[in-house]
Amino acid sequence: MAGSASHPHEVKRPGQLGLARPRSASLSLCEELLVLAASLAASVVAVWWSWTHAAFLLYGDAEAHIHIARRLFDSHRPGITQLGSVWLPLPPLLLAPFLLVDSWWRSGFAPVIPSAICYLLACLGLYRLLRRWISPTSASIALALFAANPNLLYLQTTAMTEPLFLCELIWAVLLSIEWYEALDVEDKRSAKLLWAVIAVLIAAVYTRYDGWILAFLLWAAMAVCLARRGRLLRLNFILASFVLLLAPAGWMIYNAVVFQDWLDLLRGPYSARAIELRTSSSAVDPHPGWHNPWVSLLYFVKAAEMDIAALGWGEIVFLAAVFGTGWAWLRRTARAAAPTYGLGNRCSDRSWAWTLFLWLPLPFYAYSVSYGSVPIFLPVWKPFSWYNTRYGMELLPALAFFFGFAIEASLAAIQKHKPRYRTATITVLFVLLAANVAEMLREKPLTYEEAVKNAGARGYYNQVIATALKPLHAADPDGIVLMDTSTFPTIVPNAGMTYRGTINESDKEFYWAALGAPAAHASIVLAFAGDEIDKAVHAHPEHLRVYRSFRAQSKGWDQLDATIYVTDTFPLAQLPPPSTAVPGR
Repeated sequence: MAGSASHPHEVKRPGQLGLARPRSASLSLCEELLVLAASLAASVVAVWWSWTHAAFLLYGDAEAHIHIARRLFDSHRPGITQLGSVWLPLPPLLLAPFLLVDSWWRSGFAPVIPSAICYLLACLGLYRLLRRWISPTSASIALALFAANPNLLYLQTTAMTEPLFLCELIWAVLLSIEWYEALDVEDKRSAKLLWAVIAVLIAAVYTRYDGWILAFLLWAAMAVCLARRGRLLRLNFILASFVLLLAPAGWMIYNAVVFQDWLDLLRGPYSARAIELRTSSSAVDPHPGWHNPWVSLLYFVKAAEMDIAALGWGEIVFLAAVFGTGWAWLRRTARAAAPTYGLGNRCSDRSWAWTLFLWLPLPFYAYSVSYGSVPIFLPVWKPFSWYNTRYGMELLPALAFFFGFAIEASLAAIQKHKPRYRTATITVLFVLLAANVAEMLREKPLTYEEAVKNAGARGYYNQVIATALKPLHAADPDGIVLMDTSTFPTIVPNAGMTYRGTINESDKEFYWAALGAPAAHASIVLAFAGDEIDKAVHAHPEHLRVYRSFRAQSKGWDQLDATIYVTDTFPLAQLPPPSTAVPGR
């Protein structure tokens, strides 16, 4: 097989190039360590910046991921039923061990460790993928475009799922390629690699719904490869297929058991569709791209361009990646005479075609924005806002990887026609990359800007309500607070409380009982206008009195007026008297 070691029983396939690859050939340890060291340095700087700018918890989704993970053990009903129905379970399961450290939970530092590890693994995986076909110089330039991206560096300091999924996407493609190359050479190695691919795909399935499509398509491609060799019905692949199928099936069974609807993830109250209906300003065309795949594609590509490069430069990177894809596709069928800089493979190797899976986010998000209730708003296009701009990050591996092929093609042309300019060209490319990072930082990374806008809508209540609850909790440390913790989950840690010190919507039977008699189950009640707790207080006001009221700074489905109630017997000595005054910002 092309790119594989010669073997006495090797079966040559039609069109195989027969380029021998020694068994001992591998990426040098020095290269791997340099990649990890450089990536680690960038990660540490980003973590320090996020820490000093209090940026760990700017995203509402980051707060929610931490909230879900913490509930797994900090709740009246601890256990996996706290995972919810919509967001997939792997991210909170990875977060939970780090949230056991109370100070890491309250500060938002806990997600940094798993997210940064995923970032490092993604950088290493991408470099290993690049070095299979292109030179160290081109691979380094492409890696720098990926690893030094300010948007990615910021996200890897948060609880957002992008760093984890990018790591899974890159390693799924890399391991699939290694499996394919071992298929006709080493049965034992190919069997081990098969299970490695399955493990990564299961992780992807349990991380984002993009992973469901990735898992199906990669599995189908592997099935085709085996079917062509008459090996589709081998026990190892059948077992692996069954295990992979259990991943999405298991999540739907979980939904059916816990929420009595196996598709609660699609049509439940916290589904993307339900959120879109609550937040949309128009019932006719809720967002650009609504039932329009072409417009949706344009918005996604624009988001990707703005995520990878400074304004105006992203188009160049995208076009270069498209050119690199085309150049590599043409080269994959040629018997290039020039020496290869990769580790035994060339663009002519059939295994290169597996890298096209890196483009999967392109059609996935074109469809999802059109029909999946996941709008993208950009500050440069209507409605001139920030919403889901981070989705463009899903295309970052493809853009960086195929940009590397464009660089390889350019350097090869310069080496052939103007070799004396090669060093100068490489220097200019690194300078441009540095300038791009500097300009992105000056403009402020798109994902960070979105996070700041996101936090602005929630920050007021997260602070002022927590400040009001803190002395109440100190006055009655063993008291229970009846409150909704999903909309503003940071109120609890900011107030010095734990979720076990509350009765909230995830506590089910405890919560339902408390709604029937608030004062009998809690000494403090936090109600938002019109929510279930507010209705319960108005239906059962006995032994409750207003302690403080809050006026929302902006009106919306999650920005409602709020009121704190205390019971008649609450120890209010040395605390401000009950008041309905509206505190200022």
